[in-house]
Amino acid sequence: MPSTVILEKTVYTIDQLGEMPLPQLALAGRSNVGKSSLLNKLTGRKNLAKTSSTPGKTRSLNFFRVEPENFYLVDLPGYGYARCSKTERDKWAALITRYLQNNSRLFGVVALLDSRLPPQALDIDLINYIKSLGIEVFPVLTKADKCKQPVRKSSQAAWQRLLGTQNPPMLISSHSGMNIDKLWQFFLDRFAAVHSGS
Repeated sequence: MPSTVILEKTVYTIDQLGEMPLPQLALAGRSNVGKSSLLNKLTGRKNLAKTSSTPGKTRSLNFFRVEPENFYLVDLPGYGYARCSKTERDKWAALITRYLQNNSRLFGVVALLDSRLPPQALDIDLINYIKSLGIEVFPVLTKADKCKQPVRKSSQAAWQRLLGTQNPPMLISSHSGMNIDKLWQFFLDRFAAVHSGS
């Protein structure tokens, strides 16, 4: 892909969360949904985002600058990882909440959802919360290579009904590359629409 993606800032605590000068598109999802693998696949770089067999590796907000378009992809900490202490989970939740609230530069949140599973309460709660802030949500179903076509279709239909969207969520796979180029183009199109004021 022609764009260059560079990790520009990592934020662990609320007091580190200063003003970031560019438009932002955030990636959110459960800690085992494959967020880091997706970032690496999207950018064609194996180690841009740290991946691990242990969920919950991302414990910070990571701002990836996309050039030459000049916007940020923001990797949010994964949620729902039970092995972390409640104190740590609460800290991440506070950081994510502060980031999302009153962020005029945030033009959308990509909600990454596991295509193998029926809609989960944590995912539904997050999507409803983001919507309540007036932020646009873009649902995307991950790990599509790990389940058969009937399961994919069922998952798409369930989320489409739940969210009341005109189209079913996009199916992607970081492993096989399914729809990765299409997703990247969607990001660029959304940014272009916002940047042009439409």
